[in-house]
Amino acid sequence: MIVHAASGDTWGVPGTTFLRLYLVAAVVVAALAVLHRVRLATGAEPLVTAPLGPQEVAYLNGGPALAVHAALGGLRGSGAIDVGPDRRLLTTGPTPTGLTPLEQAIHGAAHQGVRARDLGQDQRVAAALDQLRTSLEGRGLLVSQARLATARQWRLFLAAVGVFGVVRLFAGLANGRPVGFLLLTLVGVSVAVLLLWRVPETTRAGRHALRDLRTRHHHLAPDSSPAYATYGAAGAAMGVALYGTASLWAIDPGFAEQAEIQRQAIASSGWSGASGGSSGTTGSSCGGGSSCGGGGGGGCGGGGCGG
Repeated sequence: MIVHAASGDTWGVPGTTFLRLYLVAAVVVAALAVLHRVRLATGAEPLVTAPLGPQEVAYLNGGPALAVHAALGGLRGSGAIDVGPDRRLLTTGPTPTGLTPLEQAIHGAAHQGVRARDLGQDQRVAAALDQLRTSLEGRGLLVSQARLATARQWRLFLAAVGVFGVVRLFAGLANGRPVGFLLLTLVGVSVAVLLLWRVPETTRAGRHALRDLRTRHHHLAPDSSPAYATYGAAGAAMGVALYGTASLWAIDPGFAEQAEIQRQAIASSGWSGASGGSSGTTGSSCGGGSSCGGGGGGGCGGGGCGG
């Protein structure tokens, strides 16, 4: 049946016609956004050929900031760095042997008197963090930046669909048209946007690796009161990597306070990053036998159509 626009229709498009087209657009965009989320969650086949080091674990668990803090924990645990009265890092001797590129960069920055909070702005530290991320992407544990960008674009497309629907809603209200079903549809679109907004950067293999590491290193959790002196610098770094900077405060509260490191714990009960689950839109539809009637100026029974 062909529905002709009446002079009172918002934008010259009958509410029933707009609602049907809008529902199709919302479902298609949401489905594509979910598809990209699922692809991010699965990722490539993991290429974990060697155990993960503390800084790699930290990057998976909390990004570059936690990787820096894990390196600080390891350096502090080995007695290689300290913090001065002016809250600037300083070295306490020659560069230890066997440091990772990130630890070397942080040790060099400490030698220059950089504050802990400014380490991410140091060129050498930033380069080491980029190298760390590239390695994790190559091993199938982190999602590549290109795939992240694509997933985030579809998330924005779905948000744009929602904004367009809101504009139509207000236009319909201003025109005195029924908008009940459009409002219900917008609720569904809004829920979908919220569920899809946070894009996970860690693959399923990466999350599995973190869960396994937490199980094997539960003794390093701050609530287990670990003897960090017994586990050494590597244990201190792994504790920070898995359980957050609360572990660094447990290792050396004086250092953590002077270095202005925020006390932040990461829940050990599960993965703290974005979930890899998928979601779709929910909404109301107008079927052939529904209360949405077509045509000129006719209203829709039961609450209205699409403005």
